[in-house]
Amino acid sequence: MKTVRVVAAVIRDNDKIFATQRGYGDLKGGWEFPGGKIEEGETPQEALKREIVEELDTEIEVGELIDTIEYNYPDFHLSMGCYWCSVVSGNLVLKEHEAARWLGKDELMDVEWLPADVGLIDGIKKCPKGIK
Repeated sequence: MKTVRVVAAVIRDNDKIFATQRGYGDLKGGWEFPGGKIEEGETPQEALKREIVEELDTEIEVGELIDTIEYNYPDFHLSMGCYWCSVVSGNLVLKEHEAARWLGKDELMDVEWLPADVGLIDGIKKCPKGIK
């Protein structure tokens, strides 16, 4: 099975995190943490900064790794490095997503997460540096 390596930004603002609704592809409509594929020669952090500029027209600071989620979709294996991030500049403009929401700890399950992203929710809730 083919492995796809991606990175995801858990963008934090005080006690909320930013979630986006996918606007394209087979998984259209599902909620996810924004990010994308790591290109040849990029570090995960470089890929995440580039993807967030491309998808959300926003510059971020990439913090520490929360977790690496391994998930088998029917056609591929996803390896997703998930990082705490914060906005440096920009307004999180949706260029590829249908919708976005800022979610507090008690609202994290109010959206229908894509299967791989569900695996990260418990880690976010339990993380001492996470959201309150």
